Amino acid sequence: MVNLQASGGERGALRIGSGAGFADDRIEPAVQLVESGDIQYLVFECLAERSVALAELERRRDPARGYNPWLPDRMAAVLPECARRGIRVITNMGAANPPAAGALVTELARGRGLRGLSVAVVTGDDVLDRILERPDLPLLEREGTVGSLGDRVVSAHAYLGCEGITHALSQGADVVITGRVADPSLYIAPLVHEYGWDTSDWNLIAKGACAGHLMECGAQITGGYFADPGYKDVPALADLGFPIAEVHGDGTFSISKVPGSGGLVTPATCTEQLLYEVHDPSAYPSADVVADFSEVRFDERGHDTVLVRGARGRRRPDDLKVSVGYRDGFTGEGQISYAGPNALARARLALDVLRARIEKQGIASGAARYELVGVDSVSRGLGPGPGTGDPDRLNEVRVRVAGRTESADQARRIAHEVSAMWLNGPAGGGGVVCSVTERIAIASVFLPRSDVTPSVTFAEV
Repeated sequence: MVNLQASGGERGALRIGSGAGFADDRIEPAVQLVESGDIQYLVFECLAERSVALAELERRRDPARGYNPWLPDRMAAVLPECARRGIRVITNMGAANPPAAGALVTELARGRGLRGLSVAVVTGDDVLDRILERPDLPLLEREGTVGSLGDRVVSAHAYLGCEGITHALSQGADVVITGRVADPSLYIAPLVHEYGWDTSDWNLIAKGACAGHLMECGAQITGGYFADPGYKDVPALADLGFPIAEVHGDGTFSISKVPGSGGLVTPATCTEQLLYEVHDPSAYPSADVVADFSEVRFDERGHDTVLVRGARGRRRPDDLKVSVGYRDGFTGEGQISYAGPNALARARLALDVLRARIEKQGIASGAARYELVGVDSVSRGLGPGPGTGDPDRLNEVRVRVAGRTESADQARRIAHEVSAMWLNGPAGGGGVVCSVTERIAIASVFLPRSDVTPSVTFAEV
């Protein structure tokens, strides 16, 4: 265990820093957290819904890959200083290949002379075999069963709870690398380990889940994604700092950030993050608990410090959510810009021409988007909002066409039609960009918890 009285925080409080909130997050704020010397744990949360499925395809192409591509950069940036300061690292950057990620981190540590560092790998979230054995499992967000996806299924990963990470920490792990783990569980685990929390004390675990949920998106709670000039101003956004959760043994905690870093922590930033991706605040299910956030309250306790109280919990679900990745055709996309006088009229003519040509070929006739970026690509035909002026006097417009197809060849033909607008469309088109990508979609199912067994392995540097 770490010394809870060694940090600059309140006596007896555990301080956990968020080093990343998504796969492509910035690295410098994590370094800043480590160099502040004011945390005992650093958590990198880097998996979105489709991330593991995409990583699984990469692992199939190369068995030594399938982890987050920024893993070596992040670890090289923070690991030496973490080792020196005794800061433990927890991350789900293992994605579809935690063992390969563990091997990479071990080799990196050896190369930097970090002898005695213990690297743990948590597996067990890959449940593809069990899912394929249960074709009758109903899909959650759409009609059908696993069997209805046919041979298109490429991955199935269950959202594990905190137990694998907690076990790794209890065995002395300095770095814990996982695949799919419920986001709050990355933060619950060190609390269970350090404070000896009973994992069936649902109110206590819910407080940890609340801390984890607030921290999991990193800079989103320190002003990133919050800023709106003139309405919600955020100071020094270019130097945005990442958050710190200071958690006490009774589950009360505060959110702050590195002193002097950019951004802000206020009840407003905390409230926005609390509601993020939460359908029912009174029943937020996760692998470790069903949390009730409906009575959570935020109290400002000084500059960039917010006290959080009021989370409660109920018994954890008997089933675990599983994200099933499957092949869903291809997307062909093309973009071209029109600028100068009458730009909008020329762009609209370009869309009409592209729609006629693509529909004549019978490509993606039922799943295509024809839009003008800056005019209706988001509002989808509702027109420009107030204050945008006369749209017919726009000086530049970008045309975008994208269509879902069953084959890569059809997708290529959509992109080709946009590229052909150089000489086969209205005057003055330019800046053509085209692409063809395979679509990987996600469906969700429930799997009994008893069918999922976390496993932990260690490597000593």
